[in-house]
Amino acid sequence: MAYKSPGKGYADVAAHFRVRIKSGELAPGDTLPSVAEIRSEFDVAAKTVSRALGMLKSEGLVTSRGSLGTVVAESPIVITGSDRLDRMARNGLQYAPGETSTGHRVMQRGVYDADVCKALDLEPGDEAVIRIRVFQQDGRPTSVGVSVYPPHTVAEVPELAEDVRMVRQFDQLYTERTGRDVVKGQRTGHARQASQDELDALEIDAPPHSAIAVLVTTVAFHDEERPLAYWEDVYAPGARVPISS
Repeated sequence: MAYKSPGKGYADVAAHFRVRIKSGELAPGDTLPSVAEIRSEFDVAAKTVSRALGMLKSEGLVTSRGSLGTVVAESPIVITGSDRLDRMARNGLQYAPGETSTGHRVMQRGVYDADVCKALDLEPGDEAVIRIRVFQQDGRPTSVGVSVYPPHTVAEVPELAEDVRMVRQFDQLYTERTGRDVVKGQRTGHARQASQDELDALEIDAPPHSAIAVLVTTVAFHDEERPLAYWEDVYAPGARVPISS
């Protein structure tokens, strides 16, 4: 993965390692190359390397570990939702080191949430397949993932309605079977009060009727004709979440 190109700045060096950490290629506890090795790899000055490592430290991605040098921080960021698609496209890793998912549920329900209905062009009460799972890092819940699929998507990818883990992402299967590309829309985030179900899933022990704020990100997927899916991720308080399109 090395590349040597004169003129690379500290932001480019930091971006190289940031991508490797986000993709799971560098796991918590892994040691980054030495300053001398990074200098040689990127053909940059020691000051450039120092600034790059400083940027990664400020983002909570790496930390200094004495004689070991610079290592990837424990559970530095939560990679879920649409970011998982980017990771799998890059290296095929469904889970990052130390990551897993539990509480998988699949159900067919009428949809009444106004945002979901609007995103999927559904009328209130129209049925859709809903898949729910809780992501964990090193045994600690980090987020609750909810994905909603309208009937026309399930017709092409019937595995979505089966109460088992998907071994491949729906967008790949959909494209293979229809010849139509799946486009990811703009991912957006907002804060709201967590529901009791979400608090239970994230193992947050809060007094009854207390207001616990959580970060929620949403994104919709489309082909050239219609919407195909709506994904929502609810993150545990304190989770570090990369924000991208």
